[in-house]
Amino acid sequence: MSLVTASGLTKTYKAGDVEVHAVREADFVIAPASFVAFVGPSGSGKSTLLNMIGCLDHPTAGALRVLDVDIATLNRRAAARFRGENIGFIFQDFNLVPVLTAYENIEYPLIMVQRWPPERRREQVLRLLRAVGMEAQADKRPDQMSGGQKQRVAVARALVSNPKMVLADEPTANLDHATALRIIDLMKQMRDEFGTSFVFSTHDPKIMAEAETTF
Repeated sequence: MSLVTASGLTKTYKAGDVEVHAVREADFVIAPASFVAFVGPSGSGKSTLLNMIGCLDHPTAGALRVLDVDIATLNRRAAARFRGENIGFIFQDFNLVPVLTAYENIEYPLIMVQRWPPERRREQVLRLLRAVGMEAQADKRPDQMSGGQKQRVAVARALVSNPKMVLADEPTANLDHATALRIIDLMKQMRDEFGTSFVFSTHDPKIMAEAETTF
């Protein structure tokens, strides 16, 4: 079974009297355990594609199935539940909660969405902290971390609920070259270890070079 299947996928926005075609009739298939990138310059519709795959936005036309679910049929509450159970997110600005520690940031989705019991949460958070090499920094807040450390925490947070897929919107945009390469290697390791698909929007040649498939 494919993880994501899109056929004639289209998204059009209204800006006053003007129609903006963010995505036009896109066709693609994403397999399980993939490392995939949507590439192109700013404004080419990459983030819009991720938003639709992540059930944050609905297509204007065409068909989009994620884990064999027709995304257009999900109302707001069902879409939120589907995201929480199946999809993780990584943002270019890290999007960590400033007042929470690394441990608490990673734990947060389990409290808010999954509602796991405390001991199971602790086991899972510690497992992810070890996996991304941040166990020694578990008590640090974001303002005490480097950019690379913040992104490691963001990767762990995206994986903590065992999603089938992680959507990463320009995840290396705020990182220096060496740190970006380390984060890409880390995500590939996480894909290999957990079997999670990583789907990127990017114009970063480093990610393009490492992606197994580009659209």
